[in-house]
Amino acid sequence: KSNAGAKPYDVVMLFKIIILQRYYGLGDQQVEYQILDRLSFKTFLGLASGDKIPDEKTIWSFRERLTNQNIVEELFSQFNSFLEDKNLIFNEGQLIDASFTVAPRQRNNREENKKIKEGKGNELWNDKPHKKSHKDIDARWTTKNGEKFYGYKNHAKVDNKGKFIKKYTVTDAAVHDSQALDDLLDEEDKGQDLYADSAYTGEKQEETISKYEMINKVHEKG
Repeated sequence: KSNAGAKPYDVVMLFKIIILQRYYGLGDQQVEYQILDRLSFKTFLGLASGDKIPDEKTIWSFRERLTNQNIVEELFSQFNSFLEDKNLIFNEGQLIDASFTVAPRQRNNREENKKIKEGKGNELWNDKPHKKSHKDIDARWTTKNGEKFYGYKNHAKVDNKGKFIKKYTVTDAAVHDSQALDDLLDEEDKGQDLYADSAYTGEKQEETISKYEMINKVHEKG
């Protein structure tokens, strides 16, 4: 509405910064430094030497906007459509797996943890909004190979040949890998091989694979 003040950064460039963060595992402060330091990052972002670079607060704010406006799914769908138009998704078999995303461990008392498990976490710390903003009431504990994890699970279906993610869903860490199988498969998978580790074996999982008419290549239990 006005020509006064600093001009906003290009949203495509900001989105490409998010890609760099995910690809290299960089925090907001670190990616700002790396953009300043690396010519390859500048080239990818379309920046020349001496151009103004978004600071860490701008990057954080942009990522929050993507999340709060619920457009991440739409962007993911558009990206997949672009890949399919370029014939980069081959649909010659699908691979499914889950990975942990660790969340900061919470220091709650027994009563607070009980309320969170009962789904009443939003009732807590309303008189202390700053404290509440640091609390994660959706993450959960789980154990794998004797090691404890607190956080979430990313369940993904990947094109076996192109290695691009076709579909994904996120749950808390306590949800078993196989429980997300039905959410990941769809009618487009008909006739394709399905590869997964032995966590996806079982009668219910076999029924789900048959429902989508896929060829079961899930690794059997020893």
